[in-house]
Amino acid sequence: MFRSLRIPNYRMFAAGGTVSNVGTWLQRTAQDWLVLDLTHGSAAALGTATALQFLPMLLFGMFGGVLADRYPKRPILIAAQSLMAALALTIGVLTMTGAAQVWHVYVMAFVLGMISCVEVPTRQAFVVEMVGRRDLPNAIALNSSIFNLARVVGPALAGVLIYVFGGTGPLFLINALTFGGVISSLIFMRKSQLNPTDPVPRAKGQLREGLKYVIRREELLMPVLLIGFVSMFSQSFSMSIALMAREVFKAGASSFGLASSMFAVGALGGALLAARRARLSRKVLFAGAIGFGLFQIATGLAPFYPAYLLLLIPTGIALITINTAANASVQLATSPEMRGRVMGIYMLVFTGGAPLGAPLIGWLSELGGPRAGVILSGVLVLVGTGLAVLMTRLIGRRVGRKPVLAMA
Repeated sequence: MFRSLRIPNYRMFAAGGTVSNVGTWLQRTAQDWLVLDLTHGSAAALGTATALQFLPMLLFGMFGGVLADRYPKRPILIAAQSLMAALALTIGVLTMTGAAQVWHVYVMAFVLGMISCVEVPTRQAFVVEMVGRRDLPNAIALNSSIFNLARVVGPALAGVLIYVFGGTGPLFLINALTFGGVISSLIFMRKSQLNPTDPVPRAKGQLREGLKYVIRREELLMPVLLIGFVSMFSQSFSMSIALMAREVFKAGASSFGLASSMFAVGALGGALLAARRARLSRKVLFAGAIGFGLFQIATGLAPFYPAYLLLLIPTGIALITINTAANASVQLATSPEMRGRVMGIYMLVFTGGAPLGAPLIGWLSELGGPRAGVILSGVLVLVGTGLAVLMTRLIGRRVGRKPVLAMA
């Protein structure tokens, strides 16, 4: 389950990432709570903030993948992490001084999204340079475990800290400090133990080349389409948790943090189960997608808060199962010189659907209540799973590719 940790560079990266991810979840929780405070509980404003954070990936995500193929990945990651720390420090100071306005949060979310356009595909493609192809699925699953361990600790700790400090400002400042962990790990890595991919020379048509590469390979196109449909609504699920906790069950900051942590407990369990698997099959991919849709519907129908909290656990397991299976299958099916561009496309669909899904769910939640928004989101995930299969078959026929959609 933990075999990738025997590699010193990955062990250092994972340790730094654990610290940084806790800070990230402190900030995510604080950001949602700050927007609700500044707008007196507006679901539409919360959906707008979420959409702005993911909009740049929709617009520029593939260009970030091109840069990841063209330049050494470690210096890119150091620069990106440093800029993110500066953003957290800025919004923290604004909030602490009482100067923060909702448009400040919007700007911060958008700029953070711009940095992520380059940082995320670069980080995804950098994992194989640390661990190699053999341990790549395990490292991806462990990354998910670390992320979701932070998701367990971060929101619950955020709820306590918001109560203790009487506001969200200190949480942004704490997050700025936690970036030191991952930046230090990148600086002090043993270069001799890395397996860097040779940078691809600058040339015309590299973005188009990446798109054709994905479209012509069913083993890439299927998980990319599937994760695109699922993520359109899964990326806004933390927003749905905030709305359900605050508006339906009338929970305070600490109880809201508990709900986010329960979802993360399931996600952590799902990631650890994935780490034990030597192979993540297509059957696992579809099971995760269908399970996430069904459990979302169930959470929207939960009659009282304890039942809602319990249902968040299998919802988290299902979501992390599809995320891990899709990421590993895409990276393993991609040649090294194309990995940055393919992961740019993957991360575009993974995060780029949020500008469409988040405002829609926010609007529906204001119109029909948070329950209606969550239930419809689950229904749309199930519909999207079917559309992913249909579109893969149609595109395969168009490009003359033989369908290989067996559930092995």
